[in-house]
Amino acid sequence: MSQQLTKAQVAEHKDEANGIYIIIDDGVYDVAKFLDDHPGGAKILKRVAGKDATKQFWKYHSKQVMEKYGPKLKIGTLKEEAKL
Repeated sequence: MSQQLTKAQVAEHKDEANGIYIIIDDGVYDVAKFLDDHPGGAKILKRVAGKDATKQFWKYHSKQVMEKYGPKLKIGTLKEEAKL
């Protein structure tokens, strides 16, 4: 279940058919099944699909939100990539 993904792999998942992946901190989350339940609407999640949404997430959510929904949506972690 838990896998390591690169930023490029996360970027490939931007639609419901392939999964809508977002990065928060070093976690990778598939929010495709959460679109209808997101209080802010699906549009916001689709806007950050395939991207690092850390800044946006923590601007509007508390640690309790991550504790409640994170384990259900987390599919892996962000793989460290060599910096050139």
